[in-house]
Order: sequence, then structure tokens, then C-alpha cells
Amino acid sequence: MKKTLTVLIAAGALLAAAGCSASPQLTNEETCARVKTVVSAPSATSDKAGMNRVANQLRPIKAAASDDLRAPLQTIIEYFDESAKPNPDAARLETMKADYTAAGQTYGKICGNGQ
Repeated sequence: MKKTLTVLIAAGALLAAAGCSASPQLTNEETCARVKTVVSAPSATSDKAGMNRVANQLRPIKAAASDDLRAPLQTIIEYFDESAKPNPDAARLETMKADYTAAGQTYGKICGNGQ
């Protein structure tokens, strides 16, 4: 029984390590396509739970995103994280709003309004 458990733990560790390997960097087009899939999903709502889901789905995309879109995605994720808190800091949201707007404009410029 101990050997079986040890083998299962070792196999799980190997699978986890394989899943953590660096993914190749995406192009702008690939990044845009993945972001579009996330934000157009039915679960992408403007309530706190929906914003939290979107932010969590954007994190792995940001990790492999193109250089042009990595910073805007980080800004968007941070804004969504703050907005989705049970008691968001209104002053912090207000200071983040300009960066969030600029990030959205950068995304729109790179990905186009239709993407």
C-alpha cells in the first residue's frame, strides 16, 4: 500500500512539473484570440464574481502573452482584482481607472475593435 501511494505521489509530482514548464510566447494575434475567447464567454459578467472569473482566466494568458499585450493585461487583471473585492478601495480604483482605460485602448489598438 505504501509503495502504491509513493508511486502515485511521484507520478502526480511529475505531471505537475510537466504542466509548469514554460509555454512559448504567443503572438499578438494569438493573445488577442485567447483574450477574446475569455471576454466573450457567458461567464464574463460585470458583477464581482464574473470579474473575478475573467481575471483568473486572463492570468495564464498574460503569462504567455506577446510583449505588446503583457503589460495591458496585467493592468486589466489588477483593476478587476480590486473591483471584485468585497469592499473595493474606491480611491485606489479611481487612481487605477486611467491606467485601466489606457490598457483597454492599447488592447483595442493591437487587437482591433472586432477582436
